[in-house]
Amino acid sequence: MDILKASDADLKKKLEDLHVTYDGTNRERLIDTLWKYCRKNIAGPAFLINHPTLIAPLAKSVAGNTSIVQMFQPIIGGSEIGRGYSELNDPLDQRKRFEEQRKLLEGGDTEAMMPDWEFVDMLEHGMPPTCGFGFGERLFAVMANKPLRETQLFPLMRPK
Repeated sequence: MDILKASDADLKKKLEDLHVTYDGTNRERLIDTLWKYCRKNIAGPAFLINHPTLIAPLAKSVAGNTSIVQMFQPIIGGSEIGRGYSELNDPLDQRKRFEEQRKLLEGGDTEAMMPDWEFVDMLEHGMPPTCGFGFGERLFAVMANKPLRETQLFPLMRPK
């Protein structure tokens, strides 16, 4: 399925055909849910690249294709062990993407990104090309051959 060309109805049908439960019905949630389903089924190791722009609002678009971004995720055993991307440094593009995220938030999407208008103001003063990468805690769990819960330095403390 080409998720960039598929309609929302096509995405919902595919998720239902795969028996995947999804929260939210906006395009971003549907694509993100399908993306996560596919990622879990990659035995790995692998690198996922060219994420849809809608699910990566801080990443720079691929030259000549604004529907995907310069982002990568190393995958081992179906788990994302890190994430990296080229930073979007175009203030006009970033403002547009934050507007889309704001609309998603207003529509009830709790996973949408909170717009950072000060960041856009800073971009207007200029930012050189940059790329970042972060390892996730899953990498350490894989290396230690332990469940993720046992490798957390500061486990989640639930209020009583």
